[in-house]
Amino acid sequence: MRKNKIGATAIKCFAWLVGLGTAHLVFAQDAAARYPKMAPVDQYLMADRSAEIALARSAAPESISRDATVLVLGRKGYEAAVEGKNGFVCFVGRSWLGPFDWPEFWNPKVRAADCLNPQAARSIVPVVYLRARMVMAGRSRAETVSALKAAYEHKQLPDLESGAMDYMMSKSSYLTDEGGHDMPHLMFYTHVKDGRDWGSGAAGSPVMSSPYWFIAPAEQAQTKGLPPILVFLVAAPNWSDGTPAGMHDH
Repeated sequence: MRKNKIGATAIKCFAWLVGLGTAHLVFAQDAAARYPKMAPVDQYLMADRSAEIALARSAAPESISRDATVLVLGRKGYEAAVEGKNGFVCFVGRSWLGPFDWPEFWNPKVRAADCLNPQAARSIVPVVYLRARMVMAGRSRAETVSALKAAYEHKQLPDLESGAMDYMMSKSSYLTDEGGHDMPHLMFYTHVKDGRDWGSGAAGSPVMSSPYWFIAPAEQAQTKGLPPILVFLVAAPNWSDGTPAGMHDH
């Protein structure tokens, strides 16, 4: 029963990862209308720095996050608040770190606790830094995409490392306005071209996948100049504090 509940929650919560099919069309149109542009910068910031650090750490089990570097969002982008020693990097992601065609791209309520392993820290966190600097400077989606392409062209961003993954197991994240907004899960960043190679979307499979940069097939032409990254999502049975999925503080 719990497994079925997790699977159903995953489909609801991760429209931005698994794609916006016909079941999500009405919601997507409504979300796009509610978030047509960037909100005032203050709405993306967390006033309590210690609360942001705690939320970031809650992405992964304490055995991992206690020794991780922690980033917080400032007015010019992410900055290190705690220097770690195990190579992991935890931070609270905002909506504009999702796919560029996600209808909630500008949703200021999103607070997504992430804790990236060393491989992802080295190859994904530089992308996070650049995207955050662009957004906090008031740049548009199109300008941010252009900046990313230029950075990759000039070798200013690293290639994706094999084994890059991300813990997202916080009870307190807010991922989307669409229904239940959280579930414990792991994400894997890969060079895999076909999600079916991992059984993504197969009946009974706990694995889902989506392109990293843009969700909709019609938008894939915009990825020219960006490295292809396919993200896999696998539901976890417990929250980072060890309590079973489905038991929630909210």
